[in-house]
Amino acid sequence: MKLQEFSFGNFKSFKDIQTLNLSSAKIKSKNPEIDTLNVIKGRNQENTSFLKSKAIYGANASGKSNIIKALVTFIRIVRTSVKDEDILDAMIEPFRLSTETDNQPSFFQMIFWHNEIKYRYGFELNDENIIAEWLYGKPGDRELPFFIRENQEVIELDKTNFGEGHKLISLLDDDSEDNDIFRHNSLFLSTLATFGFGKLSKQLVESIASISVISGLGHQGMYNYAGESLKEKKKKSFILDFLKYGDIGIDDVESIEVSSDDLPEDVDDDIKSDFEKKKKRKFLISTRKKFDENLVSSEKESFSFGSNESEGTKKLFELSPFIYNALKEKEVIVIDEFDARFHPLLTKKILELFNSDSNEGSQFIFTTHDTNLLSSNSLRRDQIEFVEKDKYGASHLYSLSQFKGIRNTASFEKDYIQGKYGAIPFLGDFSKLLTPKEDA
Repeated sequence: MKLQEFSFGNFKSFKDIQTLNLSSAKIKSKNPEIDTLNVIKGRNQENTSFLKSKAIYGANASGKSNIIKALVTFIRIVRTSVKDEDILDAMIEPFRLSTETDNQPSFFQMIFWHNEIKYRYGFELNDENIIAEWLYGKPGDRELPFFIRENQEVIELDKTNFGEGHKLISLLDDDSEDNDIFRHNSLFLSTLATFGFGKLSKQLVESIASISVISGLGHQGMYNYAGESLKEKKKKSFILDFLKYGDIGIDDVESIEVSSDDLPEDVDDDIKSDFEKKKKRKFLISTRKKFDENLVSSEKESFSFGSNESEGTKKLFELSPFIYNALKEKEVIVIDEFDARFHPLLTKKILELFNSDSNEGSQFIFTTHDTNLLSSNSLRRDQIEFVEKDKYGASHLYSLSQFKGIRNTASFEKDYIQGKYGAIPFLGDFSKLLTPKEDA
């Protein structure tokens, strides 16, 4: 799939509808090479080209992570609304700092391309009900409404291009007020995808679900997945090369099954306690070269990966299989706090990997504070996004390409730090923290 736009509104710190745009703008950069390397040329009927990466900047608490959470919410509801009746209550949190949004639904919409056809899919909902849902497709020159839903009623349906929707509707009992097939809190598209005849719906749901979103650090599931990935030869080769090029110094990583009697003496206490619950567990061992007095390496030394490797190394290891999958399958990968625990040179190299000839179709979206990446030699103006919160507590999303008069030779990093583009913190005088206060 190719992601063109993701829009959302009345969600967490975002009051109004905001759009993250990954279609490339008609601009020229200081370095003409990045106008080619950083863009996926469109081979569709609109000749739409897509950005290979999008960097999102903003002050702490500006709403950067809420963009990622909005995307997670959209994907998770599409994937699980049929089988999880509590998903809306668990995921939906509207903007709470305005009376205008009281009792108003949250909004989500994605424009994406699947099999070279453009689709626009979205829904409005609260924590209990789907208020509206729509799917538009553009199989030809015009965008057509495949279906439009209002509450429990499908008010428009394209029998020609979306016959599977008509087939499901014909199965429903119009006299039943409580229909288990089409619930008030489940999506019509997701419901269709569960039926054998809902082939297009299933493809679209799978396409949306293929987006990998990584938020937070040190997630046990990511660590375990990376360990399991070592079983695949090509994936393990990529992981080891990824660690090698990251200047980690590791020669090999192996996943072995051990019992409590086999545990190394330096193992973490939390791992030891785990073995009280399980007799055996997968254990990661890293291997490094060992040198003699002449600095010649003739043997290797093994370490407990979890106990001895740095947090940055663990993060690099955990990310590696997801990056491999995204590049290999030409999928979208989203990483919150991308630069956390990484050296600036390492984040730059990973970004360059996505903005390179070797990346033929993957898209990389990330939030960051690393201004080292704000260079006109690395990113186009439309690849740089800012988030800023206004005095009423509402977050706003905007691109550097929206600013008029920004020269190709401008120093993006310097101008950003100086506040030219906004989205920076307005900090107080921290030295006053040490000034004694008079008793009230």
